[in-house]
Amino acid sequence: MGTPLAERLRPQHLDELIGQSHLVGRGAVLRRMIDSGRIPSIILWGPPGVGKTTLANIIANTLNAPFYKLSAINSGVKDVREVIEKAKNNRFFESSAPILFIDEIHRFSKSQQDSLLNAVETGIVTLIGATTENPSFEVIRPLLSRCQVYVLKPLDKKELEQLLNRALNEDFILKERKIEVKETDALFRFSGGDARKLLNILDLAVASDNDEAIVVTDQMVTERLQENPAAYDKGGEMHYDIISAFIKSIRGSDPDAAIYWLARMVAGGEDPKFIARRLVISAAEDIGLANPNALLLANACFDALQKIGWPEGRIVLAETTIYLAASPKSNSAYLAIDSAMAKVEKTGNLPVPLHLRNAPTSLMKELNYGKEYKYAHDYENNFVKQEYLPKELKNSRFWEPQSNPGESKMNELMKKLWG
Repeated sequence: MGTPLAERLRPQHLDELIGQSHLVGRGAVLRRMIDSGRIPSIILWGPPGVGKTTLANIIANTLNAPFYKLSAINSGVKDVREVIEKAKNNRFFESSAPILFIDEIHRFSKSQQDSLLNAVETGIVTLIGATTENPSFEVIRPLLSRCQVYVLKPLDKKELEQLLNRALNEDFILKERKIEVKETDALFRFSGGDARKLLNILDLAVASDNDEAIVVTDQMVTERLQENPAAYDKGGEMHYDIISAFIKSIRGSDPDAAIYWLARMVAGGEDPKFIARRLVISAAEDIGLANPNALLLANACFDALQKIGWPEGRIVLAETTIYLAASPKSNSAYLAIDSAMAKVEKTGNLPVPLHLRNAPTSLMKELNYGKEYKYAHDYENNFVKQEYLPKELKNSRFWEPQSNPGESKMNELMKKLWG
């Protein structure tokens, strides 16, 4: 079996990297650091196949620094210490610090992360961690505070098109073959913004075709993937597809499908904390104010898992999954915060109205900070009408209650108070 297409096309220089222009495009923050020849310890956070490992390799090549790589899945504290010792011995005066790349750093235990601290602190190594999980949950605070976190994004349609053209025109095997891409919808849909997945699908679509001319269509791609779903999932990234199916089944109020996908994850050895965290997010995002108890239960599920562990933890996950799937749904809180954030982005830092400001000093009191404020509990029904938004946003609405018993009740109260 030859080298996979994704490996053959792995970029060697920043100019070859497709996507992530917010970080490595001309004049972007990470680009400027790399060009200056000095980078701090960093954590690259983003979904699979967006270039975390590639970027780490490019940084090491550009800085001409010794490069050590560990995978959190199969490395222990002993491996970390050995690599740090090697890095220490390989450090030459005035040269760039050796780079230690740790893939899936979120899977490192606290003691493994602790063993890195001194080397990162004293500059023995420059750490580049890659993670698909939110580092603020998974990386210990002392290590996180010594690293800059950069978020990598999935590739958009334009970037996927660029990558596809590059594969067809520059790969030494593909450019020798007559390949006509008639339709790209299925290619792009199945890849989901993941560069590696796109190239694996293309590889699969053309590898099993010995014809002189190959025509790539949506139907052809779909059929090939159905025949061989594992082939485009090298590295076990199907777990992202399964968690997606799991959350969508809960959102779609199908407890049976949700339990099936949960069983698939449990059988596949998925990290229980990963599942529990997704349940907490789903409770807030998809069930929301239609049933606020869902968030309490999801949180309790997370806590219970920490206390009882495995295999009994699967029962707690199952109970929470069924409860969430069978709950009424609302995404009004999710839409409200997004709407408010869009308004903040548009209007900037509007001043806080004087009557709402805190007045801890006498000067502030003289300037009328807090002077006109009405204390709600001094009034009938603990309510009094006054303006709480900046005057430029008077009467703006961000929360739109949805039609479920919980929010209808809240809406009625708001109408009664505000009219």
